[in-house]
Amino acid sequence: MKNKKILSILLVVLSVAMLASGCGEKTSAPVNDVPSDVVAEDSEGSSSEESESTEAVSEETTEATEGSETADVTVLGEGNTVFTFVVTDKDGNETNFEIHTDAKTVGEALLALGLIEGEEGAYGLYVKVVNGITADYDVDGTYWAFYVDGEYATSGVDMTDIVEGSVYSFKVE
Repeated sequence: MKNKKILSILLVVLSVAMLASGCGEKTSAPVNDVPSDVVAEDSEGSSSEESESTEAVSEETTEATEGSETADVTVLGEGNTVFTFVVTDKDGNETNFEIHTDAKTVGEALLALGLIEGEEGAYGLYVKVVNGITADYDVDGTYWAFYVDGEYATSGVDMTDIVEGSVYSFKVE
């Protein structure tokens, strides 16, 4: 009897742990500020509360993705390799570009198109101007941070090889 009781307790603890980890994964997906009335909608009439919220999150993500795909995108350059370039200014405004190039590095492509300007430093190109917007740490304490697929870059823009389909961005920080 004691073994059955221990087994029952372990099963309950395991079930609660699995449920908690599943909820964490569900809420970690970006929802891109979709209005709460969209979240409340359930188009499939599911009977379980958990599947209703999962479907709502899926709809939310799809709608947010569709919305961002229809954002204004400026197509620049000529070449066989295509990548997305996003500029975020100090107010959080984004400007999206689709870059076509035959350059080998992101820096080479963006310099050729006049999208970035900077000066050579000890660690490569120090970018001060992106899409006509200046960020200069010495003047106002801001700088251009370089990101690859949403992650802070581990190399400078002039040392980062282009991977077709990747998203490269500069953000004022």
